Amino acid sequence: MATQGTPVCRLCRREGEKLYLKGDKCFSRKCPVERRQYAPGQHGQARQQKLSDYGIQLREKQKMRRIYGVREGQFRNYMKEAIRRRGVTGEILLQLLETRLDNVVYRLGIASSRAQARQLINHGHILVNGKRVDIPSFLVKPGNTVEVAESARKMPPILASVESAGGRALPAWLQFDANQMKGTIVSTPVRDEIDTDVQESLIVEFYSR
Repeated sequence: MATQGTPVCRLCRREGEKLYLKGDKCFSRKCPVERRQYAPGQHGQARQQKLSDYGIQLREKQKMRRIYGVREGQFRNYMKEAIRRRGVTGEILLQLLETRLDNVVYRLGIASSRAQARQLINHGHILVNGKRVDIPSFLVKPGNTVEVAESARKMPPILASVESAGGRALPAWLQFDANQMKGTIVSTPVRDEIDTDVQESLIVEFYSR
């Protein structure tokens, strides 16, 4: 599991945009990106120099890694796997990250953020095909079911997340029954079904240097 020592709102400010790492706070007026639209730190308000091609690629890679909450080593392994598989490397990389169990729990609306989803999984509150899975990086496949364990269905954080996610569009590759708190992976997501705002081609170029 990826742990984060830096306050996550600083990460959003560093990238200059919302990465939606803090759940409902990201949609409120308390969001630091709305209030302080400059990079964190002593020199955050100073004029920034124009980034080189390498710098642009690096920032895009860091942004994707932070969105999905994975360590550098993990991210590199996903990249190697994406290169190994047939198809468009950037899209395959996104598919691998999207089908992580922590991301699926977040996408279904069971958790308000990927960090909260990882915590629920680590504590054994999530079942895959009826069995407990406590590994956030577990990759789900089409036909798999993901649900909240019976003992956790009345937990306030989960109820609040499900209620809050009611007004959020569910990705086309997922189905969710809020009454049973159970979701189904309908298909492998394609690029048009993934709303992550990244230019994956820049990340492929970064690792091709």
